[in-house]
Parts: sequence; structure tokens; C-alpha cells
Amino acid sequence: METNGGSVTVNNGVSVGLFSDEEVRDVSGFNRGGDDYVEVMCGCTSHRYGDAVGRLRVYSSGYLEITCECTPGCQEEKLTPAAFEKHSGRETSRKWKNNIWVIVNGEKVPLYKTILLKYYNQASKSTNGSNRSQNGKLCHRDEFVRCAECNKERRFRLRTEEECRSYHDALIDPDWKCSDMPYDKITCEEDEERASRRVYRGCIRSPTCKGCTSCVCFGCETCRFSDCNCQTCSDFTRNAKA
Repeated sequence: METNGGSVTVNNGVSVGLFSDEEVRDVSGFNRGGDDYVEVMCGCTSHRYGDAVGRLRVYSSGYLEITCECTPGCQEEKLTPAAFEKHSGRETSRKWKNNIWVIVNGEKVPLYKTILLKYYNQASKSTNGSNRSQNGKLCHRDEFVRCAECNKERRFRLRTEEECRSYHDALIDPDWKCSDMPYDKITCEEDEERASRRVYRGCIRSPTCKGCTSCVCFGCETCRFSDCNCQTCSDFTRNAKA
């Protein structure tokens, strides 16, 4: 079986969508948006503010994107699940797989219990979850970028190609500021992470990894980009073609 964009080609050469009709038969508000993504109604519940609803877009790459529809005038779109969870006012955030739900058979079901995270989980395994010490692969640990206005460091999680690109673009932008964060909408007024927390970088082998070459990736097709003209990406692309 091969994956080609948003279509999955099975052995007999017949292409089907991202999810079979059987897999999503009981999911409310499900729509096929194209070859590389589907959309479904989702929501997140705050005990104070009630339900915030939105449209979850699931891409074949594993990337997840939510357009909020909590009020008729809400303009929040292209949110990561974590950002949508925070925007909804959910009191216990940082657990979006549990807190964001879809309607299945008329009931709210957490995302982690549905088939909708299939491609997200596959992408996570290929970029990070499979980077175990026993197979010698390298991981993309969390990195920080300093705000040009408040001088505070902000954390970037590098689990997918999209997250790696967001960090990369922020890193090479000398005027990057907190409000440019692509997810977890923040301002310069918000506190910086405590120093004791910043030492934890999400490395598979060592949570407090300082960036050694034995476990941290310093260049691959997930974190280097052929359409970027910076020296780092140009050197990688040139060497990859050699």
C-alpha cells in the first residue's frame, strides 16, 4: 500500500480517501475537503464558558488545523489543537487529545478515542516517536526563540514538519516577537517559563539534553527546507543532492 498526497493507493491500484466511509460513518459533520484533507465538527468544553465549537481539518501529512466558530464574529482560524483548547477557556489545558471532542453517534467523544488522529500519530512516530536510542535515530527536541521586544524566551515544540518550519522561520527572523507565535497565542506580558522548566527539552534519551550530536537531529528533510534560501537550508539541500 502506498500513500500519495491525500489518497491511499491499495495493492489493486484503486485510490480511496483519507478515511473509509466505514471509519467515519458515525462522525457528525464529516466532510471530504479534497485529496489531502477532511473536515469535521469539533469542540472543547469549558466549565465556565460552555462549549466552543469549530471545524477540525485533518491533513494527510498528519497536520491538524482548527477554525473556531465559538461566536459568529470569531476570527480565530488555522489554530493548532493546543491553541484552540486554550482559546476555548478550558480550565485544564495541555491535554487537547482528551479535551477536544467530536460527535460520534450523538455523543461527545475525545479525539484520542477516534480514528481522526491516525495520520497525526503516524507522523509523530516517523518524526519523533520512533527516535529511540535502540535504533540510533535522532530526535527533534524542543527549542527556544527570544522575543525581540520583551527579550523573553518562548518554547517551540518540534514534532512535525509544520512545527519545525515555524521554529526555523522564527529563528532566522531578527524581529520575531511573542505575538508571532503560530500556536498558543501569547503576548509579551505573559511570564517566561521558569528556568527550572526550560531545561526540559523533550529529548527521548535525556529530558535535559543540551544538544549533543548523539541524540539531537541537526539536519534532515523534516527540519530543513528546499524552498528556504537561508545558509543552513541551502547547505543541506546542496549536500543532499550531491
